[in-house]
Order: sequence, then C-alpha cells, then structure tokens
Amino acid sequence: MITRHNLTLEFPEFEEKVNNLKIENSHFKKLFHEFDTLDHEIYRIECDAEPATDETLNDLRIKRVHLKDEIYQFLMNN
Repeated sequence: MITRHNLTLEFPEFEEKVNNLKIENSHFKKLFHEFDTLDHEIYRIECDAEPATDETLNDLRIKRVHLKDEIYQFLMNN
C-alpha cells in the first residue's frame, strides 16, 4: 500500500510538540518542510505520477529515513 508519511502519524506521541515546534522553532520548521517535500516526491514516484529509476527512489527513501531520525532526535532533545 502506498501512503504518505505524515510526521504526526509517524510520531503520535509528539503530535502537539510537532505542531508547536513548526511555529516556534525555525530549524525544526525547516526539517519538517524538508521531510514533507521529500515524502511528497517519494509518494509521487510510488504512484507513478513522476518517473524515476529504482536507484533514485531508494536514495530518496534513505534520505527520508535519515531525516526522520534527525527529527526524532530533535523531538527527544527539545
């Protein structure tokens, strides 16, 4: 099943914190926007709305995982 990876669904325990940090912290807002943009690009490729090689798609997925890890660490430490 092809789905988007919304951060509030990925980290339901941090939903309120995510929403607050998007407003209050410029670095977190940047990370959130990067994650959302990357996730949207991956979703478009997976839905065949945008062509890409398997290698490109895998590279984007790896970037998303690394970014998600960075966001998680940010949420844990702030």
